[in-house]
Formats: sequence, structure tokens, C-alpha cells
Amino acid sequence: MKLFQQMLVAGASLSLLTPVVAQASDINIEEMNDYVRSSKSSKKFSSKTFINEVSDEIANLNGPVDGLEVQQNGLEAGSFSDTTTLDGSAVFAATAIDGATKVNSSATENLQTMYTYTMNLNTSFTGDDNLYVRLRTGNGKVTGGSFYEKTAFYHTDTYSGGVDDFKVDKIWYTTPIGSSEKWTATIGPKIENYYMYAAPVSIYRPGFHKAFKLGSLSGAFGASTATGGGVKYVGDNGFAFSTNLVSKGAKGSSGLLTNEDEHKWDTMLAYTQDQYHVSLSLSQQHEDWSSFSYYATDAAVAVEEDSNATAYAARAYWRPEDSGSAMPEISVGYDIINLEGQTGNSVKEASSYFVGLGWPDMFQDSDYIGIGFGQPLKVDETANGAAADDAGLSPFLWEVSYSFKPNDSITVIPAVFGGTDIQSSTDQDIFGAAVTTKFKF
Repeated sequence: MKLFQQMLVAGASLSLLTPVVAQASDINIEEMNDYVRSSKSSKKFSSKTFINEVSDEIANLNGPVDGLEVQQNGLEAGSFSDTTTLDGSAVFAATAIDGATKVNSSATENLQTMYTYTMNLNTSFTGDDNLYVRLRTGNGKVTGGSFYEKTAFYHTDTYSGGVDDFKVDKIWYTTPIGSSEKWTATIGPKIENYYMYAAPVSIYRPGFHKAFKLGSLSGAFGASTATGGGVKYVGDNGFAFSTNLVSKGAKGSSGLLTNEDEHKWDTMLAYTQDQYHVSLSLSQQHEDWSSFSYYATDAAVAVEEDSNATAYAARAYWRPEDSGSAMPEISVGYDIINLEGQTGNSVKEASSYFVGLGWPDMFQDSDYIGIGFGQPLKVDETANGAAADDAGLSPFLWEVSYSFKPNDSITVIPAVFGGTDIQSSTDQDIFGAAVTTKFKF
């Protein structure tokens, strides 16, 4: 069965699985009105009769009330904390790439399916702070280094990094600094740099490529979950500032901020208004940190051991005053990274760009048309000045998606995607399609 035949079958199957949501019970409005009217009717009041009736009722209720108190105490002892909220999501996906299980595979076309299940817990102890815990499981697993070598699902929101292991995926604590609401501090054993950024840097909603998040997870914004912390300032005038550190060595033998520690220090200055945003970021990466492989050629991720890097990122977006118009939202990003300690034909400098166009609320409320494209991180200069493996190529990735909501809790996202010159020869192109269904509760 060919690719698009398989995708049609998968899409139809997912649509059959989409539940029909109904109220657990129906309310008869007229009966409610009768009840309200009857409760407003008045009768002649007799204080003597009232006292006698209440005295009898109190005597009869003493036993049941005691029993109810015992039940209430039992329920409170086993109930969820009233300071903690819980929400979650389940994501199903069916994806096929022209090249089977991997982008670089030469096998025949096939269809892959997978899922993730996520629970988010938020707890506040003072009303201003927040302890966040994300629990996640799924059946996605990653292999390879660059985009070219990874499995299809590594590039979607369904990737979980495990095989049906339910685990703590993220955990951190955020609190105001002093009495100011403008300054906050965050610290946690499992966090990524971009969760501590000063402001959202992109309004584009990726349909398939995880690489297109944040205006591209490229040289500066590519991240990895580890121990981290940071501070953030958000002013009333739109200016914001953040600086944060994530260390992979903090939980191991290399230790925090040592010469052997693989860590990433990001600093951002941003300005945001209702319709637009601009920001500049500096990322200092130590000890061959190489978490930018979502959006890079194989040559660009050839980072040698013990090398350090400095990356710069510019982000901007603009949106029209009203949604649903022909004028799209526009998000753009540009990254450049310089590496130290590289030798031979290894990458010394690389750059990337991204453009995302979005049309929200075009045909119905909460739908979204997205078109994203750009150049993955490509080598501009090698350590010895020789031509890089991707020299002379023009690597390019793109996607087109449509997101719609059958109801308030379910989102369906069909998408097609592709790329050209993604590795080291002009014939290494990709094409694929995906259908993703997200359930939120």
C-alpha cells in the first residue's frame, strides 16, 4: 500500500476513534425555573412552630452529623491537595516518510504510529510560587545524531524518549524574588533553558517539525533536560530580561560548572507588545554541548570533544490586529554559532534561518493554517578552511499543516512536510505526511 493510501486509512481510523462528547446529565430548564419560583414563595411565619420543628430535627440529626464528620475526615485525608491542580493530554500520531523508519533509510514506504500520555501537576504554597511536575510516558525512541539520521517521530510532539516508561519528565520550582512580581527565580533538577526565557519568541504552531518551535531549535535554542536555574525580569513596559543555566554534569561525577561539565548558559533581552515581539539571545555552550540536532545537517553537528561554542539568536514576530484575515501572522528566526577547539574539517561556524506563517480562525474558531520553512544549521566555515561536507548544498525544510478542533478538548492536525539537500548530496531529499490527534483534559 502506497504512502498516501496508508495516510488516508490512518486518518480515517483516527477519526473513528475520536469520541463523541456528551453531558453526563441533562438539565431541564423549566424544572429549574419552577424550583426557583417555588423557593421565592412566602408563607406566614410562626416562630413557635419553627422552634419546635428545628429542635426535633436537630435531635434527629446528631447521629448522622457525627457520621458525616467521620466520612469527611476520611475523604480529606485521602483527597488531592487543594493547592495542586492537575491537567493532562494524550497524543496519537500516524506518520510516514518516504524512506521508511528513518529519514535516511532506503527501505520501502511504511506507516508508523505512536503515542504519548502526559500529566501536569502545579502546586502553589504561597499563592505566588509554583512547583511544576510533568509525568510522561510513550512509545517513541530516538536514534542517530542529525535530523537526517533520526526516526520520524523524533520530530513531533509525540516523542517521549522512552518505551512505555511512566516517569518524571520535568520538575522545577518558580518563586517571586522578594516582594516584586516583576522578578522571578526558577530552579529544578529536570528543566530546559527555554522554559526560563524572558518571553515567548515565536507564535508559529508547528504541525510536524519539532525543529520549528521557538523560531527553530537551532544553534542557540537547542536544549536538553538537566539540572538548571535562572532569573527573569518582566516589566510593565514590554521589556524583559532572563539569564539561566542548565548543567548535564550537576547530577554526575563531573559536577556543576567544572571544566568537565557539559552546560549551557543562555541570556535574553526581549521587547513584546500585543502585536509584535523582538528579542536577542546569547548562548554560551561548554564541553561539546550539541543539542541543536533537531535543525541541522550532519556536518553541522560534528562537534568535537572538549569544544566550546558561542551562539547568537534573533527572533521576531508580528500578527494582525484581527484574526481570521488573509494577512498571516509572521514569525522569523536566525541563528549563528561559533565553535572553539575544532580541528581539521570540523565545523567552526554555522548558521540557520526560519520563517513561519500562520492563519488562525480562518474557517472556524480555533482552527489554524501553518506554513513553515527554513534552512537548517549549515556549515559556513571549517576549522582548517577547507570545504565542508555540506558545501555547495542548500539544505531546506518545510511543512504545511491544518489544525482544527472537533470540540474544546480534541485537536486534529494533518500535515505534509519535506526537505531538500538535507545531508551531503543533492539527491537526499525527504517527503512525508502525518496525522496527529491531541486530547486535553
